[in-house]
Amino acid sequence: MDKREALGSWISGPRAAAEQMGADFGYRGKRLGLPQEGPGSIAPVGRRIAALCVDWALCLLIAYGLLAHGSTQAASNWTFALFGVLSLLTLATVGCTPGKRLLGLRVVREDGGRLGVGAVVLRTVLLLLVVPAAIWDRDSRGLHDKAARAVQVRI
Repeated sequence: MDKREALGSWISGPRAAAEQMGADFGYRGKRLGLPQEGPGSIAPVGRRIAALCVDWALCLLIAYGLLAHGSTQAASNWTFALFGVLSLLTLATVGCTPGKRLLGLRVVREDGGRLGVGAVVLRTVLLLLVVPAAIWDRDSRGLHDKAARAVQVRI
């Protein structure tokens, strides 16, 4: 076997090379016992990013219109703070932010239950740090979700 075959090409990546050699990774969420499709399955990455953008835009609109008095720098700072508060309050009470609800997503514990307040705080702090949310595992869960033992699923 050629070294390139074992490592995979730069286009296909190491996962494709491992699958060619017979490794079975299954679908996203299989390790967590979630269904492959439909309600309760892992939320697609595109929807999760779109929900984040909706929530950020909502916070930006509130910050600029009500708190910043026309200052774009103040609006940016207020947006960051409002986003944190929005995430904390809505995830702890209803399990989804307005953007997640609009796009049919919910954040739950790995076993399907509701997240506790401590897990919501940990998840939100790590989300605000950005880097943990940008590093994913093979189930497309960010480190902020793994640390809080949470998973984003379709409703």
